Amino acid sequence: MPDTTTLTGEPFDRTPFESLLRRRLFFTEAFEIYRTASNFTGDNRGLYDYGPPGCALQANIVDLWRKHFVLEEDMLELDCTMLTPEEVFKTSGHVDKFADWMCKDPVKGDYLRADHLIENVLEARLKGDKTARGIAVVEEEEKDNPANAKKKKMKIKDVKTQRLEDAIVQEYEEILAKIDNYDGNELGELIKRLDIRNPDGNGEVLPPVPFNLMFKTTIGPSAASPAYLRPETAQGQFLNFKKLLEYNQNQMPFASASIGKSFRNEISPRSGLLRVREFLMAEIEHFVDPESGKKHTRFDEVKDAELSLLDRETQLSGKTHLRTMKIGKAVEQKVVDNETLGYFLVRVKLFLEKLGIRPEKLRFRQHLANEMAHYACDCWDAELLTSYGWIECVGCADRSAYDLSVHAKRTGEALVVRELRPEPLKVEEWQAVLDKKKLGPKFRRDAKAVENAVEALSQDGLEVLAAHLEKEGEIALSAAGLSEGKSEVKLGKDLISIGRHVRVEHTRDYTPNVIEPSFGIGRILYSLLEQIYWHRPEDVARGVLSLPFSVAPTKVLLVPLSSQPEFVPIIRKISQRLRSLGISNRIDDTSASIGKRYSRNDELGTPLGITVDFDSVKDGSITLRDRDSTKQVRASQDEVIAAIKSLVEGQETWEDVFKRLPEFLGQSID
Repeated sequence: MPDTTTLTGEPFDRTPFESLLRRRLFFTEAFEIYRTASNFTGDNRGLYDYGPPGCALQANIVDLWRKHFVLEEDMLELDCTMLTPEEVFKTSGHVDKFADWMCKDPVKGDYLRADHLIENVLEARLKGDKTARGIAVVEEEEKDNPANAKKKKMKIKDVKTQRLEDAIVQEYEEILAKIDNYDGNELGELIKRLDIRNPDGNGEVLPPVPFNLMFKTTIGPSAASPAYLRPETAQGQFLNFKKLLEYNQNQMPFASASIGKSFRNEISPRSGLLRVREFLMAEIEHFVDPESGKKHTRFDEVKDAELSLLDRETQLSGKTHLRTMKIGKAVEQKVVDNETLGYFLVRVKLFLEKLGIRPEKLRFRQHLANEMAHYACDCWDAELLTSYGWIECVGCADRSAYDLSVHAKRTGEALVVRELRPEPLKVEEWQAVLDKKKLGPKFRRDAKAVENAVEALSQDGLEVLAAHLEKEGEIALSAAGLSEGKSEVKLGKDLISIGRHVRVEHTRDYTPNVIEPSFGIGRILYSLLEQIYWHRPEDVARGVLSLPFSVAPTKVLLVPLSSQPEFVPIIRKISQRLRSLGISNRIDDTSASIGKRYSRNDELGTPLGITVDFDSVKDGSITLRDRDSTKQVRASQDEVIAAIKSLVEGQETWEDVFKRLPEFLGQSID
């Protein structure tokens, strides 16, 4: 089983953790007071509001993301509209293909995502829960029909609290390892064969059907212009490609970036912030020349970085063991397809570790064929381990040239890169030339369809037709859009000539390929909080969030020993000095004890605390407390503020500060 322990090695308990997040208002369910109203019929599932610490934490994650990617990689940032005309998503394939498989419980009326339903039931069976037909149901039937109940008991004995047979365990584990690779028919077969039922009520479910995840709306008062709320930020970046290329002075490769809200109409939102209907995304589109082999100029900087990989072949074999490999070796062996994809996998790892993600709870899993998005030719997910299992938080997809190609074809806009060749290139090729003066009078309204058919011929096709034209004197050509149900026309030598020609190319036109790292900020935020949550043995009721300085909502808590008026100007001066350095701080001058004040701010993840006491009035010294160790040092304001600045900027650790400043063991109270 995966390691879901806390930082102190104890089993993770989700109940007090989620209680802390709600109590401290990191986030809360949207429209919560309406949910309790007796006449409320709306569905607020999967919709959340962030409170003050949640907003600050999210903003700090985004700020670190911008510094790590946009600034470090010199990316071009865009902010595109969330409303998108339907035609755009028809072209991109989202209208037809952006869907999950859904089952319905016809008795209860519940809608369930098919793969999640199977996962939940099989995982429960492996844990020994009473799931298959429901022990309680069988025991109730025993009273009325003992014989029938006995047969059902025999059917479900393998999912009682008794151990499952080894063969069944192996089958379940293999199904779970490959769950993302099943299509709708295969999911339906599993549901039927394994007697998968709705855990809420034990009802049978109907076969899976596709459900499109986009929210549909209209633009304008007439409602004549259908549109969707975007399910990703990517399309706006692709549609602005030509302008971005010009802005970048036609230099390749380059990357664009976008941060904004996206929307997906999830079938059955669950697991708090991990599966929601409105969420913040941060996406990168790195445009690269396909003929370069998708090499990256900075790959040598990361080639020795090690990643924990779960590749496609391992999953298809029904296993989930990880391979730890240097990314240079992984690219060389084609485990990871190319340098640019590998480069971003490492950059993603470094970013997540900066946030505070524990390396042993991070893996990269390669998508299986059936789960691949319609636009992708390869994809790796950065998955973070939580109490809900491994959760996809970042997707790194190779979208090839799909998006730019389909939008160019639909709009007629050339979404290509045009580069001057170092040396002119001579190209010998087959060319077909039509005599348009004769073509029009002969074919009339079909002339255009004939032209289009000739232009669409490949080099191989032209070569075959050239030989046939020379031998027979005419060719038969299939053409779409002909009148009167005709499917082909005949062209003689008087109308068409086909021959070899040499042309000289001074420029090269190509459609870039795209590598896309896509970040779900809410999932990262929640997974991070789980991984850095713990509690002290002497204070089980209160937790600690060991957020690093880079993302902690508040960096410093300022605590006056009591409500004495002489403490006020000192506290205010320290607060102002920290703010002038850009260091967030908060004053807690309530009547609670210092211990309680520090404890409740440990729950908010505040790394440092300053206490002002009577000695501060006498000699100007103050204490500095570390959240995780609770150790304190005492020094002058200047020394403490300099130490805080050094800690926040990452120039020192607490251990460094503790070594050079005097330790403080007791608070002055008189």
